[in-house]
Amino acid sequence: MTMRHAPIIAASAAAALLSACSPQGGNEAVDKAQDAVSAPVGQTSAATMGSNMVSAYVPGAAMGDMYEIQAADIALERAGRADVKALAEMIKTDHTAASTALKTAAATAAPDVALTGELDQRRKGLLDNLRSAGVADFDKVYIDQQVAAHQEAVTLHRGFADNTDAPALAAHARTVLPKIEAHLQKAQEIQAAISA
Repeated sequence: MTMRHAPIIAASAAAALLSACSPQGGNEAVDKAQDAVSAPVGQTSAATMGSNMVSAYVPGAAMGDMYEIQAADIALERAGRADVKALAEMIKTDHTAASTALKTAAATAAPDVALTGELDQRRKGLLDNLRSAGVADFDKVYIDQQVAAHQEAVTLHRGFADNTDAPALAAHARTVLPKIEAHLQKAQEIQAAISA
């Protein structure tokens, strides 16, 4: 095994662990473990395939936007803290605009790459865990997921921003990156306040 295959094998093992867990959520310990494993899987995927291949970047960015919008919808209904709701509203607005812009850029730059209309199992599991979070824990679960998801998105878009094979998509990555970084910073501030 070469070193460059190690992240892919680690991601595959973690993905197998995620799929072995209950997709319906409901068990707090299992949900927490799924969320914890999801972060390195997403980072590895974003840093390796997503940052280097148009065929991985486009669906990765599209699914990231879809997950963010759906998670924000849940947070807007269930969050208890005003700052969490405000962040969810900002995330929903910005990722909706990013999703529309990605569709336009991908239509011209990568017409052969399909934009999926469905989330992968990992992100579906995150949403299930968010839905099943208890009232007292919801804000923390949402913010912890958002920190991990936005770290993954920063890795994905920053890594693709200088791609010379698809300049329109690279420009898209550069355009959306500052808002994603702002979301991450705000989520980290809220995470620190919740944990204090």
